[in-house]
Amino acid sequence: MNLIFIRHAEPDYTIDSLTEKGFREAEMLANRTKDWNVDEVYVSPLGRAQDTASFSLKNWDITPVTYEWLQEFYYRIDDPVTGEKRIAWDFMPDYFTAQDDLHDKNLWAKTKVMQSGEIGKYYDSVVEGLNGILARHGYIAEGNGLFSVEKHSDENIVFFCHLGVSFAMIGYLTQIAPPALWQGFFVPPTGIMIMGSEERKPGQAVFRMMNFGDSRHLPMQGEEISQSGYFAPVFQK
Repeated sequence: MNLIFIRHAEPDYTIDSLTEKGFREAEMLANRTKDWNVDEVYVSPLGRAQDTASFSLKNWDITPVTYEWLQEFYYRIDDPVTGEKRIAWDFMPDYFTAQDDLHDKNLWAKTKVMQSGEIGKYYDSVVEGLNGILARHGYIAEGNGLFSVEKHSDENIVFFCHLGVSFAMIGYLTQIAPPALWQGFFVPPTGIMIMGSEERKPGQAVFRMMNFGDSRHLPMQGEEISQSGYFAPVFQK
């Protein structure tokens, strides 16, 4: 089984849709994905993800399913420095690098800063939703990133969503604390992340990343890669 996570195109957050560039990106993404063999599509309820998905869906005979838990992981915590409310995954580097517990897959959600926004509750809802999809395809979560395989699947499942929630799911599947991904990794708009199930033992699977943040469809069609969500120029080659 392949899980394909796609970040939405360049966003216009003021209207929860896409910029003019973003609409071009979504069309270029659809040009790339038109020949994909896709079995199911799940979409965030937010407009920027819905608008991005709409272009690729024109090429596939699939009715998408929208889940609330696929919305951006923008839940708020009390800022440990200012005390103000802000999203739970954008710490300044000098703070984050000093917090060992935020790097621990078993402790990060139990830290005081994450508990200030009940982040563990929202993370659990994402995990529950993802596990539900996998279980319907024969992959039953056993804990610590292992899945029992009741029935092997070669299906391709696509998620149109967001950087934050994608990293929450990827962190769960790889047993990496999501804050380490939120702080240390970037995926540009329309970036593609592909995880495949490796079944090296009969009846047992883990999911492993095979493609991360791939946006080559943009420069190949003459469009620059957007740096939306990144704090420096993005390499364009």
